[in-house]
Amino acid sequence: MHTESNIPAYTKENHVTSRLGWLRATVLGANDGILSTSSLIIGVASAHATQASILLAGISSLVAGAMSMAAGEYVSVSSQADSEKADLNREKKELSNSWDAEVNELASIYRQRGLDDALAHEVALQLMKHDALGSHARDELGIFEATAARPVQAAFASAGAFSSGAILPVLAALMSPANVVSWTVSAVSLISLAVLGIVGARAGGASPWRPAMRILFWGIVAMIVTAGIGKMFGVQA
Repeated sequence: MHTESNIPAYTKENHVTSRLGWLRATVLGANDGILSTSSLIIGVASAHATQASILLAGISSLVAGAMSMAAGEYVSVSSQADSEKADLNREKKELSNSWDAEVNELASIYRQRGLDDALAHEVALQLMKHDALGSHARDELGIFEATAARPVQAAFASAGAFSSGAILPVLAALMSPANVVSWTVSAVSLISLAVLGIVGARAGGASPWRPAMRILFWGIVAMIVTAGIGKMFGVQA
């Protein structure tokens, strides 16, 4: 006899918080690429440099920035991965030496979340029978598979995000006459920063205007400062 279950089917929900990690890293990397490269190009162009020198500065900024982002992210995430690995190894030893204490420890976490004593102990016991280390990694240490540290992946992602932003002012400089490079690069970069700010805010579920205004303000400040330095130390045309 066929009976239908009264338990509703599980439907996966998509929340904004699930995107915040990669969204933040991507937006910051692209913003950095656009802003640092465009500012350098504008500074060099304001010093009355040749077209070749301007392009060389832009390409050098792209390559050096991408490598710097990759190296910094790799070192940072590797340190996180080492800490996670050490915590997991310590937890393995505790599970093998004091199983009952670890059950009680996990049960106390569930009691703090609102379960009664009996249910908290039963849930802890069942979860540990299924995957003891995984249960403690998630609920005691806060280590999840989706957010686990991956140094190589993080390094490539960071370098890619920076390069995708930095290529825009470089292309603008490449296609612009030397006498208007600063204006062209400024316009392309500010529009790109505004669009990126709006897209990032929309993807994160926030209002787009304040983020766009913030990044535009600091972009203009950076470009004015570097243009002033270029004029101050540049050669006269």
